[in-house]
Amino acid sequence: MSRHFYITENHISIEKTVELVSRPEAGAINTFIGTVRELTNGKRTLYLEYQAYKSMAESKLAQIGEEISVRWPESRTAIVHRVGRLEIEDIAVVIAVSTPHRADSYEASRYAIERIKEIVPIWKKEHWEDGEEWIGNQQETKAYSTGEPEKEDLS
Repeated sequence: MSRHFYITENHISIEKTVELVSRPEAGAINTFIGTVRELTNGKRTLYLEYQAYKSMAESKLAQIGEEISVRWPESRTAIVHRVGRLEIEDIAVVIAVSTPHRADSYEASRYAIERIKEIVPIWKKEHWEDGEEWIGNQQETKAYSTGEPEKEDLS
C-alpha cells in the first residue's frame, strides 16, 4: 500500500491526507471531500456499503497519481477511499493535490475524482427506506446484481 494512495475501512483524516501533499513549494492545496448524501434521485438513503478489490483499487489510485504528475509536473497528490458501511455525511473519499499555483490544483483534483469513477474497482450498495440495491460501477452505468463485478469489468 502506498502511503499516498490507499483504501481503508477506517474514518479518513482530512488533515493527515493534506499533510501528505503539503510542502514549501506549494502555493495551493486543493481538497475534494466526497461524502454520503441522504437523497439520491428522490430516494432517501439510510447508508451505503462500499466494497473494492483493494490491491487493484490501490494500484489504480496510484496510477491516477502518476497521470496527474505527468500532466501537472509540479503537483503532489494523495487519495484515500473508504470501504465498508458509511452513514449519511460520512466521508467516502479525500483527494488532496498541491501545486505551486491554484488553477492547477483545482484542475488536477477534478481530474482525480473523474478518473476514480472511470477506472478504480470500487462499488456500492445503497440502502434506502424501501429496499436496497447494488449500484455497480461508480459511473452507475453497469449494475452488479451479485454484489461484485464480473471478471471482464475489472480489466
